[in-house]
Amino acid sequence: MIQNFNPDLDLSISRIIRAPRAAIWHAWADKASFEQWWIPAPALCRVAAMDMRPGGAFETRMSENGGEFGPHLSACFLAVDEGSRIVFTNALTGGWRPAAQPFMTAVVTFSDHPEGTEYLAHVMHKSPDDRKMHDELGFFDGWGTVIEQLAKLIETRQ
Repeated sequence: MIQNFNPDLDLSISRIIRAPRAAIWHAWADKASFEQWWIPAPALCRVAAMDMRPGGAFETRMSENGGEFGPHLSACFLAVDEGSRIVFTNALTGGWRPAAQPFMTAVVTFSDHPEGTEYLAHVMHKSPDDRKMHDELGFFDGWGTVIEQLAKLIETRQ
């Protein structure tokens, strides 16, 4: 359950993944696995930095239609609780450096569920306009697609 959910500023999406939390954690922590699901296919993802500790850099690049890899996400991990929670923001970059254009902070949690693991992404925005823009850009389709890709990757390994 999301605590402090503000419907004017926040978006959330969840899914039950038929796999243990450790498998989901591995798909986040292992760069090669992460690149397979983080961006909606057919676009490709490349991890430029993934220093999974508070203050660590989290940077991804993407390629669409076979083109060159360009910027996707430049962020900073705020909290990393192995097996249960990852918090990151693009308001900061690695080393706690302020970002030029902050947009969101995401809290991703993994909780035990009778059918596997509940994966929950709670995404907070600084203004109602930013929340609305993220929604209109396809938050539910985009984040839903990557969670589906994550589930397929992990569930086929079980």
